[in-house]
Amino acid sequence: MYWWRVMFTGIIEAVGTVTSISDLPKGLRVRIDTHLASDLIEGESIAVNGVCLTAVSINQDSFAADVSPETARVTSVAGLKTSAIVNLERSLSADGRFGGHVVQGHIDDVGAIIEIVREADFWRVKIGYPEVLRRYIVNKGAIAIDGISLTVAQIGQSELDVQIVPFTWEHTNLNSRSSGDQVNLECDIIGKYVAQMLKSSYFEKDV
Repeated sequence: MYWWRVMFTGIIEAVGTVTSISDLPKGLRVRIDTHLASDLIEGESIAVNGVCLTAVSINQDSFAADVSPETARVTSVAGLKTSAIVNLERSLSADGRFGGHVVQGHIDDVGAIIEIVREADFWRVKIGYPEVLRRYIVNKGAIAIDGISLTVAQIGQSELDVQIVPFTWEHTNLNSRSSGDQVNLECDIIGKYVAQMLKSSYFEKDV
């Protein structure tokens, strides 16, 4: 399903390092160093911290991506600095393995890390989110945080917890983040469709 569109699964392939950010007449151009660059094709979609962008100006060690004014407005990309570590995932090929959940790369809103607590070999990350997203988030459901497919461990009215396993901690940018950092949030597309259908139905008052 969804293979006729660009889609991702929230399984991070690599991290990259932002080496430059330049202004365009409208928007931004971000250049990222990564070993994935040698496998990219001009015009290919790639998720950068969960944001679906288009790879351009590719060389052996890096690629650039142009960020539109709207994308800069509704995601954390505009706040990136040089040397920032970013999560990267190429779009899923038709014969690819589906390891996470359906991720579109279309960010619903920006949240912020409240705290990161180590629990034995794991880490619990508490994230504040805009209350407008509450209807789309369920306990033990899926959510993409900076492009990482994660399971909601606990949820409140304006904050949620996720637990991070050692592999994810070591192979994503979470180990470089701290309290106060902004993160991109994409809620489960299935939940959003269900909520939209209920909103248009007799059951709207119960949602």
